[in-house]
Amino acid sequence: MQTIPYNRRTAVNYARKWALGRNPAYYNFDGIGGDCTNFVSQCLYAGSGIMNFTPVFGWYYLSLSDRTASWTGVEYLYDFLINNKSVGPFASLVPRREAKPGDIVQFGTREGKFYHTAIITAVSPRILVASHSADALNRPLSRYRYEAVRFLHIEGVRV
Repeated sequence: MQTIPYNRRTAVNYARKWALGRNPAYYNFDGIGGDCTNFVSQCLYAGSGIMNFTPVFGWYYLSLSDRTASWTGVEYLYDFLINNKSVGPFASLVPRREAKPGDIVQFGTREGKFYHTAIITAVSPRILVASHSADALNRPLSRYRYEAVRFLHIEGVRV
């Protein structure tokens, strides 16, 4: 299996284009649990160009009724990115100082239940993010309230 670079610029450009709107090619999950991870998955797909069609544990979206939980669920996306040894994007946990544009940030409770996903759009001099549900474009990370945070650095894309 070959690894190709993740196109961070394309992922961030997608985030900037759709952060305050909705791409009609994808269902809007705002009314049924939130659209944050769906939006971030769209950004990841823009930057990777590869979905993983493994039933149940892969990462793909074809329609509302034909998708994996990892496309739209905070914890499921984390599990896919951290554990993916097959095709598609893969990630590692990194400290805040190693986060880059195009990487993912997830917010959680003190108990470790993560509930929100955003994509990093800039890191200098401060981290800025884009997200859905509470739509944001270039919102400073410091303006979020959370008890736990984790940064997922996209290492590359397997094809």
